Parts: sequence; structure tokens; C-alpha cells
Amino acid sequence: MRTTDELLEALGNVVRQTFPDRDFPDSVDLDTRAFGDLGLASIDLVVLAERLDAHFGRRLPFGVFLKGLRDRGAEDLSLGDLVAFLQQHAG
Repeated sequence: MRTTDELLEALGNVVRQTFPDRDFPDSVDLDTRAFGDLGLASIDLVVLAERLDAHFGRRLPFGVFLKGLRDRGAEDLSLGDLVAFLQQHAG
């Protein structure tokens, strides 16, 4: 199983490769928010999900993950939430 730091680094790399024309902060942490801090839109999460599937070589259950966030009333997605999801499903 990959560590939190390894997954956070991999996630940051995939985000930068997926959206090379965006100006992202040099460092991100588990509290960094996808919408508020990185400026991603909901459609960007769909693209990112596809890229993460490819990066990890498996189909990840992003639909269930995002529905869970909506059900609990989350207005943004922290990278910590995403890393925890990847730890559970990407191995």
C-alpha cells in the first residue's frame, strides 16, 4: 500500500499533467481544496478521475465517492479526502 505522501505526490503530478495550462500552487497538502484552492470545476473532476484510473491501472469508483461527499453536504473536495479514497481503492 502506498503512503499518504506518495499518493499526494502522485495526485499532484497527475493534476499538473492533466491541466498543464493551469497555474497551480507549487506545494499542496491534504487540506488543499480542489475547487477553492486549485480552481477546478466539476467537469475537471471527471477528467481527473479518468486520468487517475489510467495512472493506477484500474477503474476506481469515483461516482460512489463523489455521491458520498454530496450526501454529507461537502461543498468542496480536499486532497486529503481524495488521498484517503485512493488509499482505499488504488492500493
